[in-house]
Amino acid sequence: MVQRVAERNPHSPAAIRGKPNVSFEAMRLVLCSQPEHGGAILEILNDAIATSTALYDYHPRSPESMTAWFEAKRAGQFPVWGALDGAGALLGFATYGTFRGWPAYKYSVEHSVYVARAARGQGVGKLLMQQLIESAIEQQKHLLIGGIDAHNTSSIAFHRQLGFVHAGTIEQAGYKFGRWLDLAFYQLTLPTPSAPIDG
Repeated sequence: MVQRVAERNPHSPAAIRGKPNVSFEAMRLVLCSQPEHGGAILEILNDAIATSTALYDYHPRSPESMTAWFEAKRAGQFPVWGALDGAGALLGFATYGTFRGWPAYKYSVEHSVYVARAARGQGVGKLLMQQLIESAIEQQKHLLIGGIDAHNTSSIAFHRQLGFVHAGTIEQAGYKFGRWLDLAFYQLTLPTPSAPIDG
């Protein structure tokens, strides 16, 4: 299975856990593909599901779920940027997707950014988000929207540093780990599109 391969893969997030001297000097960004990065992305997502409220999921996702995930990204022409260290291990990824399904929302996208536990605090997330913002501008998007657990103060501070502003909070929107979760929305307004149109 893909997940077991990822666990053995020397380039997966698990392979860098516990290494005190992970090299970030040679960090590079790539557009991710399912064959090359699907297992590592899945590992990062499942860690977030199991240990945090960054994702309002209860159960780990299956390796098969990544096929539909990548197909949705391809169908929407949504980039999936990954940060690799010098050894090729995936340190984190960032992407966006449909905000809401109605046509008039076509210039708005909802983004996500996840960094492997061992790589946090090294500037990986910032590098990924800067690239994602560039992609959104190139694709003539107008709004990047992040839904963040209101108690996730580090993620909120991170987004504020990038220019995101609070757009509102839905109280008790989710329930996980035995408590109600408030969902805060943060938005970054972009100078694009150059000529927005209806339809």
